[in-house]
Amino acid sequence: MNSILLRGNFLRQSRIPRKSTGLSLFGGSLLRGRSFHNTPCRRIVKPYLLADIGEGITECRVVSWFVKPGDRVNQFDAICEVQSDKASVEITSRYDGTITALHHEVDEMAIVGKPLLDVDVDEEISAADEDSSPVAESPNAASESPAEMPIEPSTPSMSSELLEETPEPPAAKNSGLSAPSVKHLLKEHNLLLEDIPGTGKGGRVLKEDVQRYVASQAPPAPSAKPTISPPPEAQSTDQVVELTPNENQMCRVMTAALTIPHFGFSHSVDFTALNTLRQKFNKNNIHGQPTTPPKLTALPIVMKALSLAFSHHPKLNSHFNPESETGKPRLTIKGSHDFGIAVDTPQGLVVPVVRDVQNRSILSIAGEIKRLSDLAKQGKLTPGDMKGATFTVSNIGSIGGSVVNPVIVPPMVAIVAMGKTEEVVVLTGEKNEKKEVSTRQKTVLSWSADHRVLDGAAVARCAEMVGRMIEEVDGLGVILK
Repeated sequence: MNSILLRGNFLRQSRIPRKSTGLSLFGGSLLRGRSFHNTPCRRIVKPYLLADIGEGITECRVVSWFVKPGDRVNQFDAICEVQSDKASVEITSRYDGTITALHHEVDEMAIVGKPLLDVDVDEEISAADEDSSPVAESPNAASESPAEMPIEPSTPSMSSELLEETPEPPAAKNSGLSAPSVKHLLKEHNLLLEDIPGTGKGGRVLKEDVQRYVASQAPPAPSAKPTISPPPEAQSTDQVVELTPNENQMCRVMTAALTIPHFGFSHSVDFTALNTLRQKFNKNNIHGQPTTPPKLTALPIVMKALSLAFSHHPKLNSHFNPESETGKPRLTIKGSHDFGIAVDTPQGLVVPVVRDVQNRSILSIAGEIKRLSDLAKQGKLTPGDMKGATFTVSNIGSIGGSVVNPVIVPPMVAIVAMGKTEEVVVLTGEKNEKKEVSTRQKTVLSWSADHRVLDGAAVARCAEMVGRMIEEVDGLGVILK
């Protein structure tokens, strides 16, 4: 079927094969082309929809944009960061093209399934692609309908110019191999890829290469003494603020926790032997591992003791559904010990999950705690990092406080909080023998349990077993799996 070059489509026919003769009306003669019967190559503006990130999330807050209208993007380039109630997610581009519009400002809420931005896509879009998602044609293409556009004759010079291929500019060094994080750093610091010495395979520029280059270009720190900033002025008027996504999630969870009858139990545990052991480990490098492990703290040892105790008291590692499908309350005792750890971040409290504690070594637990904590403080946790906890451990003592009243997060049935370790003067010695005065390092463990499914005696027995394992930590290795 013959095609006719129409005004308005002239400039968009930029990818005509070199051997095509084209089609024109000149002096009444009709020249037949070989390529114009195919799907037209159009420059289109494609809305980029916010994808479903799981967990039933319907909206996300736009934390930051990495692009602006007019910026060029390639596939997998980072375009923005969004935050749901549970995690922050970095959104990457699915297309090569130019950003034409951003639909949301920073801190606005974006709806799942609705456009985040518009991209002027470079490539041809097949009929299947056009049917699968909404497409807005470029304004020039939509300005006149085919019925209204007059046919203009083309001259031989115009046809020959149209059929000439425009050579593409040479690609920058390793630009196609650069990771999104590298491109984002280059854009952030206004650098060119060619200026960065690459240490990766084949001279590929790595993220560390960019960071080293930026550090080497940074001006020396001033030697002047830091000045003390004046205190902020007192606020004289009321201020209404919206809750952050983390605060919204906390509000919902804590409202649900009001239905739980909490039973509290606290006891003081001697951490002297545990602290001596971990300090010796950290100082003497006795781990025998080929790589240096993270600094050993008390938390992974306590988590391992909890897991061992749960093999004797499994009901504390459970989920409770007061209204199951049978219409009766149901307790599900979990086979895997997946412990949520409360982490304080600039964005608020988050609780990532260390999985399979029962099958991990203490060093493995310590490494996973560090990995999750680093991601949490960077705001890079995913929804998968924070779902499915079977028990929660809070190390509130790292901030302060001794005896606390932790709140259970449903559907879990128990939680424990570690208080601040303090030096305590005690009398030691066997019964009916002369006592000696000594100092010990004591930490209070505060437990809360769901009194609908756990009674006080069950919690106390489990807590005392955990306490004995901590106080006799030298023998803990004998029973470790």
